[in-house]
Amino acid sequence: MIAKIWAVMAPVLACAGIGFFWGRSGRPFDMRMVTALVTTVATPCLIVATLGKSDLDLAALARVTGLFLAVLTVTGLVAWLVLHLSGRPLRVFLPSMMFPNTGNMGLPLSMLAFGDHGLALGLAWMMLTSVVQFSFGLAVVSGQGLSWKLFRHPILVSVVIAVAMVLFQVRLPEWLFNSVALIGDLTIPLMLITLGVSLSQLRVRHAGPGAAFSVLRLVLGFAAAWLVCELAGVDGVLRGVILIQSTMPVAVFNYLLAQTYRQGPEEVAAMVVFSTLLSFLTLPLLLAVALP
Repeated sequence: MIAKIWAVMAPVLACAGIGFFWGRSGRPFDMRMVTALVTTVATPCLIVATLGKSDLDLAALARVTGLFLAVLTVTGLVAWLVLHLSGRPLRVFLPSMMFPNTGNMGLPLSMLAFGDHGLALGLAWMMLTSVVQFSFGLAVVSGQGLSWKLFRHPILVSVVIAVAMVLFQVRLPEWLFNSVALIGDLTIPLMLITLGVSLSQLRVRHAGPGAAFSVLRLVLGFAAAWLVCELAGVDGVLRGVILIQSTMPVAVFNYLLAQTYRQGPEEVAAMVVFSTLLSFLTLPLLLAVALP
């Protein structure tokens, strides 16, 4: 079990470590360009290539969607209650509590722990998180309501294409599939390296409630996922992926949105840094529970 856990953790730590020390060394890293490349090109290609060849059918995707909404609802309601009782601003803390790092960390862990099937399930979970984060989450942080720009985002477009391929059992020609798959293979290493660079550049000046809420993010995510899996009778690879994806630290995108709309970026930065460091420490325990 220790060897299996380390086999999952080592590549994640290696790639994130490369990014962290690269950022600390002061060498150039165009964060905006790499992020745009990952979100608009590499990730959509990975979604189409992975879901297009996976054995997931529409019923499986519908089940994942239902479980995702259940976990998100439990997490959101408990987070809202805690923030309401503590008097903390919802626009600052609620998105960070609800939307974990299902891309940079959750996706590689799902793939390394459960192979191609885990990658497909992890991608489905990440897609759903992205859609809700950049609709409901963005509306909460900005205070401006929902934006129709979401429906032009390449990730959402790729989701529609992938679901249509699953629904109608469409397979890409070999030359096109190989091209899309090769570009999609860029996603996971670039995500992890970018995560490391982001951590090296974040500055935590006032930890304050950010440190405490980062602990709550991990505990609440795991508790909500475990509860939903128990009530729904979920087991096997799907259970493992749900536990991993739901117990990830605060996504870096939450910090970028908080900085853009000036909604407590220092507090959100503290949540990102502390929850990520804590997740690395608790990852062996999480994998021990998630792995069959």
